[in-house]
Amino acid sequence: MNPECEFLQLPPHEIRAPAEQRIPFVFDSPHSGRCYPPRFLAASRLDDHAIRRSEDCYVDELFGGAVVLGAPMLLAHFPRAYLDVNREPYELDPRMFIEPLPPYANAQSARVAGGLGTVPRLVGEGQDIYPGKLPLADALARIETLYKPYHTVLSRLIADTQRRFGYCVLIDCHSMPAGIRLGEGIGRPDFIVGDRFGMSCSSALSEVAIELLRDMGYAVAHNKPYAGGFITEHYGRPAKGFHALQIEVNRGLYLNERTFEKHSGFNRLRQDIDMFLADLSSLPDYHFGLPLAAE
Repeated sequence: MNPECEFLQLPPHEIRAPAEQRIPFVFDSPHSGRCYPPRFLAASRLDDHAIRRSEDCYVDELFGGAVVLGAPMLLAHFPRAYLDVNREPYELDPRMFIEPLPPYANAQSARVAGGLGTVPRLVGEGQDIYPGKLPLADALARIETLYKPYHTVLSRLIADTQRRFGYCVLIDCHSMPAGIRLGEGIGRPDFIVGDRFGMSCSSALSEVAIELLRDMGYAVAHNKPYAGGFITEHYGRPAKGFHALQIEVNRGLYLNERTFEKHSGFNRLRQDIDMFLADLSSLPDYHFGLPLAAE
């Protein structure tokens, strides 16, 4: 157990799994963690409320029906503001640290420039997390003790699923601020389906996911403004039987973003996501590039 999480008696990450995996899907919720280490809170310039602005509140619960369907779900208990596993392992901002970065660090990515690297500089509304610079050793320790174990487990779940079923579909689960607005006649999207512009999964899978959600009455955008982060990009290899799809849910559908409390829409949304996942997971194999069964 990570000592930073002992006060909640939680491990850094958790696998919620059925007794037997019945479908070739793996789910992960990398940003719904709510275990804020006391030393982190003490070192932050933000209060206990503001620090939660980057949190994908209750996404692990919204997609929890995946386990009932027969798929494992991996979730982080540590918060995104502390460490973001949906980044490369060393996307680090040199402005944040006392010492120079190691040569293998990626300090030039757009995510680093935006303050949202592996160890974030900002929370979701652009507020600085720290009053000053950090020891580089702190960031490297988070990567070793939290980031790498999370991805070791996720890689194993994906590989085991692909070996057992012949392919694997990873659903990377997220939420987005209610204020997101788009053009193209969509206005406020309820969901955004991201597939790295067709690079991380079969086009048939993306198309059906979008169609299912639209048929339920939701406004759905595709890849804009969220096409998928590191997890979708890194694990999505459709030509090799590894499909990765990112799904963003508008928090306004289920959450009071001022108080971080669920509102009356939560239960309905969870039921709709349950139905969506049941339909998505029952797709024929040809949606994943596999040949049709012989007549």
